[in-house]
Amino acid sequence: MGEKGFSRTPPTVAVVGAGAVGSFFGAMLARAGTPVTLIGRKGSSSPHLGAVAQRGVTIDGVDVQERVKVAVSRTAGDVAGADLVLFAVKTPDTETAARSLAPHLGPRTIVVSLQNGIENVERMATAGVRALPAVVFVAAEIERPGTVRHRGRGDLILSSEDDRREVEAVARLFEEAGVPCPISEDFARAQWTKLIINAMANAISALAGVPYRALAEYEPTWNLAVTAAHEGVAVARRRGVDVDVAEVIETARAIAFSVGDATSSTEQDLARGRPTEIQALNGVLSRLGAELGVATPTHDALTALVGLREQ
Repeated sequence: MGEKGFSRTPPTVAVVGAGAVGSFFGAMLARAGTPVTLIGRKGSSSPHLGAVAQRGVTIDGVDVQERVKVAVSRTAGDVAGADLVLFAVKTPDTETAARSLAPHLGPRTIVVSLQNGIENVERMATAGVRALPAVVFVAAEIERPGTVRHRGRGDLILSSEDDRREVEAVARLFEEAGVPCPISEDFARAQWTKLIINAMANAISALAGVPYRALAEYEPTWNLAVTAAHEGVAVARRRGVDVDVAEVIETARAIAFSVGDATSSTEQDLARGRPTEIQALNGVLSRLGAELGVATPTHDALTALVGLREQ
């Protein structure tokens, strides 16, 4: 790949995936002066993408209320020439989107996966794209076309085990844009912790049609989430990742109250009739549990019920 890091200052950034996560982080970089292009699905008539093309992305956030101009495209080939590609597509679209990008990536382009789950980087590699994994913590949703409602967090974690100059270049770019982006010496633990927190609440929020705070305040649903946490931690430990169950539960509860009336991405997908990421969340814990001999009845049930709703 030659010399690592970005060849230009500021680097040019392409965000593949015009949802809430991609729009939020792309807009945060753009407001700091980085040229950003938001790339949606080919042939998409997305009202959000159309509104962004006309007026830019409006961040209605906890600390930022601002409209930011970004470029818009519906062509995967427009990643050509980008120094950094933020890959923020939904997990079911991972291989398809990665294959469409692969021919257009330059030898020095850095790709970062901003997706849920723990298997996306490997899936991208099979499609010909080498990517850095990131753990993403953000509560955001597209409130209306062109507007991203940011309800909490908004930080990334990168891995110290990846190419150091690439990782440091990406972390520095985000930090300069006001996005906390630490580099973790124990990335696997951070990644699994995020997975288990998502698996505790996303499906319950979706099936009950309630925000995070409501499921945390109602003892029966919170007890169900805690049971899911214990099962997820058991799978992680069997995989050799030391995750602290008390820390997971405490962090999940704090997040539930901090984001308040926000609903999960799974709930938003079901409400809009879109495929969910359930197989990359509870589904992966259910599958790995079966492979490793760890019982995961809660994740089995949540995966099945969300899957039925998708039908």
